[in-house]
Amino acid sequence: MSKYLVRTTETFRIDTEAEAKTFIEEQKRKGNYEVTKYSTERKEKKTKGEVVDAWYRVTLVKDFNDEKEPLSEYEEDDE
Repeated sequence: MSKYLVRTTETFRIDTEAEAKTFIEEQKRKGNYEVTKYSTERKEKKTKGEVVDAWYRVTLVKDFNDEKEPLSEYEEDDE
């Protein structure tokens, strides 16, 4: 049976906006997939109306294969 990884969606927590932008650019340069969509959203944790923590949620959509004409088979990690 052949299996092909077509697309994944990954979500990351990153401390600052600058780090989030750098991270996205690094992911775009990787060679084994294409980043086809991404988003960055500032998130905050509040206690009694006061911000006690803040971070950025980065969501990446990565395409590994064309679904109609896949090139590389999926290999599972044996654990």
